[in-house]
Amino acid sequence: MPYSKIIGTGSYLPERVVTNQELQARIETSDDWIVSRTGIEARHVAAETEMTSDLAFQAAQRAMQAANVSADDIDLIIVATTTPDMIFPSTACLLQARLGVKRGAAFDVQAVCTGFIYALATADKFIASGAHKCALVVGAEVFSRLLDWTDRRTCVLFGDGAGAVIVKASEAPGIYSSHLHADGSLSHILRVSGNVHRGQVRGSPFVEMDGPAVFKLAVRVLDECSREALEHNGFTGKDLDWFVPHQANLRIINATADKMGVPRERVVTTVARHGNTSAASVPLALDKAVRDARIQPGHLVLLEGVGGGMTWGSILLRW
Repeated sequence: MPYSKIIGTGSYLPERVVTNQELQARIETSDDWIVSRTGIEARHVAAETEMTSDLAFQAAQRAMQAANVSADDIDLIIVATTTPDMIFPSTACLLQARLGVKRGAAFDVQAVCTGFIYALATADKFIASGAHKCALVVGAEVFSRLLDWTDRRTCVLFGDGAGAVIVKASEAPGIYSSHLHADGSLSHILRVSGNVHRGQVRGSPFVEMDGPAVFKLAVRVLDECSREALEHNGFTGKDLDWFVPHQANLRIINATADKMGVPRERVVTTVARHGNTSAASVPLALDKAVRDARIQPGHLVLLEGVGGGMTWGSILLRW
């Protein structure tokens, strides 16, 4: 059975940047409060005319260019998103049409902030099985549209963006393994409970979060699933060249790295300028580290995330 390997990355951030200073002029908060608790200084917010598929398209094009592949090469598209353009068809199908891809499967994955980890793990299995040859995996969100911008507990945390990777078969790793988990009994601590019923929204259309409960869970499960990936493949945190975590909160990122024994200079962080971009956060951070040449061929890289569901997971790979 072949491995799968990421051969190109891409990302896209909306033009508009909302700083903490702008938020503190509108709601009861402050730059010091936000930075001290989250590490976030600013976030990108999509224009009114921008949809998730627009962000995904830009990131996908850049990944395809980096990988030197065309629409004719791609036979699988998986989009991880919590904010699809519409109820159906999937954002992946909309993206497929816009890119001019004419064959293979296209579908969305919904695991909120763990979405890209779930999507990449799924693509890995398809590629390794021989069923598909070249996959486009995207994490894309316009999470700002799920926010109550008067709720200081949530609106300061999130941003919009998209990241993408191209995955192809490889005789050598590539992706070593993926480790996915969920606990639906914890769905109440992070959710958007609203739904559409006969043309009306029932329940809340905004993000609801029990911050302390999410923080406590995230610190525990991210350490567990990161160790799971390393131990499964005979490595330790000290063997890692780079740790690319979900960008939700700098304190969570640092706590996880410290528990694993990963020096902070080997941790890729973008949360300060991106905020939490949900399913887009890991591929955005990955693309940044690839393009600034921190991640080099042969490096051992760990990806991980945690999100609503609750869901969490990790992927260990060789670049």
